[in-house]
Amino acid sequence: MARTERKREYFYNCIPFPQWHEVYKLPLDQKTILNAVKEAKGKSEKRKFNQSIELIIKLQDIDMKSPDSKLQEVVELPYSPEKTNKICVIGSGELAMKAKNANADYVIERAELESIGGKKQELRKVANNYDFFIAEAPLMPLVGRTLGSVLGPRGKMPLPVPPSADIASLIKKHRKTIVVRMRNQPILQNRVATENMKDEEITENIQAIIRVLDAKLKKGMKNIKAAYIKTAMGAPVKIQA
Repeated sequence: MARTERKREYFYNCIPFPQWHEVYKLPLDQKTILNAVKEAKGKSEKRKFNQSIELIIKLQDIDMKSPDSKLQEVVELPYSPEKTNKICVIGSGELAMKAKNANADYVIERAELESIGGKKQELRKVANNYDFFIAEAPLMPLVGRTLGSVLGPRGKMPLPVPPSADIASLIKKHRKTIVVRMRNQPILQNRVATENMKDEEITENIQAIIRVLDAKLKKGMKNIKAAYIKTAMGAPVKIQA
């Protein structure tokens, strides 16, 4: 084997590659991810609170200057973490009433939405306190004028829904939804679980994100350079065979 070939083989995690495309494969199968989850939890010191489990993914061959490379995907996790998302619903009439009955964390009706317009401190408080926003479609122009300046930069613009929408189901769905978003660096970092969840449940949540990335990234799995799992206060553990 030529020297350059030996170097290339070593660079790609020291594994043989009889087919050219195998150099791009990452060990992100269920068993490998499960082992990394167990290692990350095992190495983490016990705390007095239930730590989050985070997934960190480093991407490669991404043109950060291209608008097409900007990634922002909503992923519904198979298993809901203990620390569920806080949902704010913006609506009126029957939809607002149904949202309250479905235990939305906060419901903003038209009168309140109009009253907070221009009050920067209140607007920022609303934007920071809630993870996802759902808005009745007829109110979206008012939502854009009132909240657009604080929700837009945070990637929290509301999901528009018709007045007849099944708001209870939407709230339930978004309780276990995350936004996978790339900002200024080719790195993704998301809270995907809590440490008291079963290892298998955490693994399935991670796999759900990997499947979305494989479908949405221009080169699929070839754009993933490395993946790590960590507890909130723990050190990252690389997912590797």
